[in-house]
Amino acid sequence: MHRSSVVIVSPALAQANNGNWQTARRWHQHLATDHRVRITDRWPDGAAARDQVMLALHARRSADAVAAWADAHGGARLAVVLTGTDLYQADLPHDAAAQRSLALAGRLVVLQDQAPAALPAAVRHKARVIYQSAPTRQPLPKTHRHLRVAVVGHLREVKSPDTVFALARQLAGVAGVRIDHVGDADPGWAAQARATEAVNAGYRWLGPLPHDRARRVIQRAHLLLHPSALEGGAHVVMEAVCSGTPVLASHVPGNVGMLGDDYAGYFPHGDTEALGRLLLRCHGELDKAPDGTLLATLRAQCGRRARLFDPEAERRALLQLVQDLLDAP
Repeated sequence: MHRSSVVIVSPALAQANNGNWQTARRWHQHLATDHRVRITDRWPDGAAARDQVMLALHARRSADAVAAWADAHGGARLAVVLTGTDLYQADLPHDAAAQRSLALAGRLVVLQDQAPAALPAAVRHKARVIYQSAPTRQPLPKTHRHLRVAVVGHLREVKSPDTVFALARQLAGVAGVRIDHVGDADPGWAAQARATEAVNAGYRWLGPLPHDRARRVIQRAHLLLHPSALEGGAHVVMEAVCSGTPVLASHVPGNVGMLGDDYAGYFPHGDTEALGRLLLRCHGELDKAPDGTLLATLRAQCGRRARLFDPEAERRALLQLVQDLLDAP
């Protein structure tokens, strides 16, 4: 079989260990069974001459590579993958480079089913949803002595670590809730995390962890808390769902597109009172029979969404995307 050459342009490489890198790495694995695939953070480079298809992550941050590819090859064999900052911050309405990326691309890829509505109407017909995937893992044993909550994501404004800090301070007198916060942080956010530890011994900032250890934190937790201000389609949400760990998430389009319109675990972004009520309700259910509890409801709803995040489904969708790009006139 003829193996075509696919280049994945990612603004972040392995050392960043963020969502863009995780997507690039996983897509490389999925496509490498049928194609020659490489990852780069800029294009053209020394290996550019044999590239036949480009998948570019992030309309704004990969805009130079997108423009260079379109100048060299046109847009027919070019797909731009849209992230949360592309869709839900100022990039599309106000950034000319991001707008140009959308216009040049033959296809646009979004990562959850609410995302097409955020695209300009003129390019919406180019969009297809490809859910990201995670291997299924069995939940690890969970204590009944306290409710363990995992928060996983680098501490930066878009991930709303201030919501986690405010929640931990709010729950400082509640001995039965433990919060494990995983993620790298600049000095300002790190200082706030340390100050929160001093106020509530049930809150721990664990710093950056290797991916496998972070997933084990999720597996041990009763809940994943995902309080982001915006999302394109969060890795940690699908990893929690595929680990049998239900999610409490801010009610923003990127989370709704992953978990569904009717999901029972949403709270308004930044509303720590509403979030606290959900957590305390779950805490009060730890010793109850699971039938009818909020935890059981969330677990069942996540279980029904897990099929969307199946690695084989993502692999088939990516192979079809590349084939469609290769077949484009």
